[in-house]
Amino acid sequence: MANTPNSDLSLIAIDDSTRSLLTQCRHYDPHSVYGWHPMANGDALIRTRQIGAKKVEVISDETTLELLPIGDDIFSVIVPNGASHPDYRIQVTWGNDIVTTTADPYHFLPTLGELDIHLIREGRHERLWDVLGSHVRTLETPSGPVTGVSFAVWAPNAAGVAVIGDFCGWNPNQFPMRSMGESGLWELFIPNLGAGTVYKFAIQTKQGWHIDKADPMARLSEEPPRTGSIVVESTYKWNDAAWMEKRANTNYYAQPMSVYEVHLGSWRQGLGYKELATELVAYVKDLGYTHVEFMPIAEHPFGGSWGYQVSGYYSPTSRWGTPDELRALIDAFHAEGIGVIMDWVPAHFPKDDFALGRFDGEPCYEHPDPRRGEQPDWGTYVFNFGRNEVRNFLVANALYWLEEFHIDGLRVDAVASMLYLDYSRKDGEWLPNQFGGRENLEAVQFLQEMNGTVHKHHAGVLTIAEESTSWPGVTTPTDFNGLGFNLKWNMGWMNDTLEYFKLDPIHRAWHHGEITFSMVYAYSENFCLPFSHDEVVHGKGSLWTRMPGNAWMKAAGLRTLYAYMYGHPGKKLLFQGQEFGQVMEWSEGRSLDWDDLVGWEGEYHESLTGLITDLNKLYSSAPALYSQDHDPAGFSWTKHDDASNNVLSFVRYGNDGDMVLCVYNFGGAAQQTYKFGVPASGNWKCILNTDAGVYQGSNTLLEQNVAAWDTPWDGYDHSLTVHIPAMSAQFYRWTGNTH
Repeated sequence: MANTPNSDLSLIAIDDSTRSLLTQCRHYDPHSVYGWHPMANGDALIRTRQIGAKKVEVISDETTLELLPIGDDIFSVIVPNGASHPDYRIQVTWGNDIVTTTADPYHFLPTLGELDIHLIREGRHERLWDVLGSHVRTLETPSGPVTGVSFAVWAPNAAGVAVIGDFCGWNPNQFPMRSMGESGLWELFIPNLGAGTVYKFAIQTKQGWHIDKADPMARLSEEPPRTGSIVVESTYKWNDAAWMEKRANTNYYAQPMSVYEVHLGSWRQGLGYKELATELVAYVKDLGYTHVEFMPIAEHPFGGSWGYQVSGYYSPTSRWGTPDELRALIDAFHAEGIGVIMDWVPAHFPKDDFALGRFDGEPCYEHPDPRRGEQPDWGTYVFNFGRNEVRNFLVANALYWLEEFHIDGLRVDAVASMLYLDYSRKDGEWLPNQFGGRENLEAVQFLQEMNGTVHKHHAGVLTIAEESTSWPGVTTPTDFNGLGFNLKWNMGWMNDTLEYFKLDPIHRAWHHGEITFSMVYAYSENFCLPFSHDEVVHGKGSLWTRMPGNAWMKAAGLRTLYAYMYGHPGKKLLFQGQEFGQVMEWSEGRSLDWDDLVGWEGEYHESLTGLITDLNKLYSSAPALYSQDHDPAGFSWTKHDDASNNVLSFVRYGNDGDMVLCVYNFGGAAQQTYKFGVPASGNWKCILNTDAGVYQGSNTLLEQNVAAWDTPWDGYDHSLTVHIPAMSAQFYRWTGNTH
């Protein structure tokens, strides 16, 4: 039976001011009131708050003492000689006579160390996810190990923070957190919780508001529209050590790189990470791609944003499964020799009340000045890149995906919106930098730090910029004051190429410069050539519908377009569905239109898939087409000025002496005897003909081996003559004097 000591109420009571702060969850240090406190006389004072408890007892050294209620569900007791025996358990009897026993959350030291706090304040904690957020931990005590969950969150403007969830009836008064001083961090360890616990942070603002927020560092979230954070532990065992070692020693600039961009929710609706690990992996492998790129997979509240408005930067979206199932999907790609790139969005974040926006009642992650802190185009907030903790949050997030999910590359979205202070703003709507310019110097510093840190820790990982302007040095190393990306999407090439191809062939002669202009700046950056999701949405139609003419002409147009992309210097990217020429514009709300492959024009679409498969195979087997993508030595024009015939040709050179002549007829008339200058005499073997019958072309018979003679032409010492069917492309590989 429990003993009830005659405790002096003056010793165990709480003054009104402290009580008010506690009951309003506005106390910076609840551990100074709750928990175990030694007294000068050798006794100890224990206080705990147990909302709705019928009786509360403390068990220490096989002695059980009943605590006295002192109001507001706070219970207190003085333990005789308790100063020398600080270990105890709290036993609570509830109204239904259920009894629970737990260690006291307010009796544990902080799980955040001084070094952690220092690094966070400096913006240099490269494993931020290990110390912030929620973590299942087992802590040792004299009475045995205690397993529970530690919680830590950065809320520098909050008057108080509490952990809430089903485990406390979502009551913010049960588990207030302690402030870790000027760091703006709040911390608490709660025993008896574990993986699967749903929680949020209840924040009391300085203005007197109460707001409930999802954990910015949550590593799992409830599936939208629910917004709770979930405690998670990974049990996944990776099987990709060989892949990771090979990646670290690969020079991707000199390797073939063809990327299949995919939106996981709409590739085949209803499939999750687990099913995609079989079906999508096999599909991408059969097509011959070297990489797959996931559109954003971090948690986002609105599916219609396609993931580009992120609410959970550390949380893989629950729409398609668990984090470990995502790990297994990535592992499956690695097992087939396929790299995984993910879209990463540090440019902006949504204003949803439960997420990062005004996190502690004031601008926290976002810049406080709306001229810098809001993105009018998207109705979102912009990160405060100059704040140490925010920059740390983002840089550590990049590392998180690489280290915890073995991601092989980050494609960074909307870089231009970060670089320019006047991006999509009118005069008076933006704030110049300290030198009066339009450059966002803090964003530049952040991007340089992110790229430098990623490449320092993860050799072989790629960072890719979607940057739509001519900002200099995007792919220049940070050592030379560049931004430090490996690759940049060539948006200019994409726009000019599609503008040209949408024209009827009869009109292309007046736009020849659009198809050749890209080589003027082709080596100013390390480029990737994208036909991405952005080109098949918002009323633009599909690539198929953008081609002029009837179905045969559209298919011929796409065949020539894809061959032009694979011949042109730069790495390659094609969005899902375009490999078979999907007819309808893409929508995230439905599966790809796989029925296009079996419809009344299905043979054209099926043949396009065959062409993409052959192009990937050919591309990967011909060093001329990839090994000097970023070196002017890898390219020379052999015909660029024949606008009247819509003919174009160039030679690609490999770093091993390999040579491929790429010939294009973008016109509607065949060129039966067209002469080109070439860099070498001997045999040139036809290794690709988009007009072949297997691709549903006109199947004009072409010479498979063409001899080049020592007849000068167009500045070359040698020349050859070939037949170029209308709306087609041919690749000829130099074989010397052998066929």
